[in-house]
Amino acid sequence: MADIDSKKMETKNVQDLTLVVNKLLTDMQGKFQVMSDSIIGRIDEMGVRLDELERNVGELMHQSGVDDPNH
Repeated sequence: MADIDSKKMETKNVQDLTLVVNKLLTDMQGKFQVMSDSIIGRIDEMGVRLDELERNVGELMHQSGVDDPNH
């Protein structure tokens, strides 16, 4: 009887550990997704700012009479 109780307890411990690990992995996945979305958003924002900078430099070059090397 003690052997059966021991196996039941072991099975319960394994199930509990599995639940904890699954929750931990789910939480980590959520945090990584948030970080990934944030990084992608910042990269997109940097791209927009670089496009604006390029446009402004081109306008300044045009105004100063310097040839634009991109065209």
